[in-house]
Amino acid sequence: MNSHQKYLRFTWFLLLWVFLVIIAGGVVRTTQSGMGCPDWPTCFGRWIPPTSVDDLPPDYEKYLRAQDIDHSFNALHTWIESINRYLGALLGIICFIHLIWSFRRYRQTNKAIVWLSFLLVLLVGFQGWLGKKVVDHNLAAAKITTHMLVALLIAAVPLIIIYRFRHAQSKVTPFLKHLTSLAIVVILVQIALGTQVREQIDEISKALAYQERAIWMSRLDNMFIIHRSFSWLVLAACLAVLWKSRPYTELKNISIAILLLVLLTLAFGLVMMWHGIPAWAQPAHLLLASILVITVFTLRLRLK
Repeated sequence: MNSHQKYLRFTWFLLLWVFLVIIAGGVVRTTQSGMGCPDWPTCFGRWIPPTSVDDLPPDYEKYLRAQDIDHSFNALHTWIESINRYLGALLGIICFIHLIWSFRRYRQTNKAIVWLSFLLVLLVGFQGWLGKKVVDHNLAAAKITTHMLVALLIAAVPLIIIYRFRHAQSKVTPFLKHLTSLAIVVILVQIALGTQVREQIDEISKALAYQERAIWMSRLDNMFIIHRSFSWLVLAACLAVLWKSRPYTELKNISIAILLLVLLTLAFGLVMMWHGIPAWAQPAHLLLASILVITVFTLRLRLK
């Protein structure tokens, strides 16, 4: 394996790590662990999170007063949130290594790759700062939505880098290109709506002491109806892209992947609606939606 192939493999590894961080974020939300560490970047003023009340600093009450989810120390919540932060920090290190590698190998031959790698580092740094703002504002809904969309943008950059080395593209009609771009926008809007619904679920579950899951869905307002209705538009957009992709045999595999992903994403949404929002279904639904939009974005990169 030559150094170029190793570089591309490392870029794929970086992309997979981004999705690992997205999964961790989904677990944080579904376990109500978002304020498990009420300060940032430390956790109860410590770099190593406490494992019991005995490990808390003498002035730990000032940290608990800042929480809006759990007003008593919860070691499980603390460590779930801490692991999420550690994974994010490791992502930053991986991106920095990627930048150094890009600079050393491509600064003379492909400066665009270097700039994209630099953008990746900036985005991860911005995401870390945004994570602090989310904690500072007790998981404000608007900041959570921005946090999610930035994560998807971070996932898109490695793909752009990978496909800049891909010379074989499918020559298609301009309509298919525009339709694919529209599908990406529609899915992103749906993800943003979903984060708003998820914020409402957090508030409802807190008010019910995280009990009575079966009635959480009935307490949602019109935002859920909009989110649910918009899913039909997502399905229609993806099916339209697939229909227009039929003449291009080289797009068959990715088209099938998009179809499976959109159906699975909708299926997990129905599971949550019909079965009282099981905790395992929330991060799965989020992960599938994230993979779906990135897969459609991959298709767009393949179109000439």
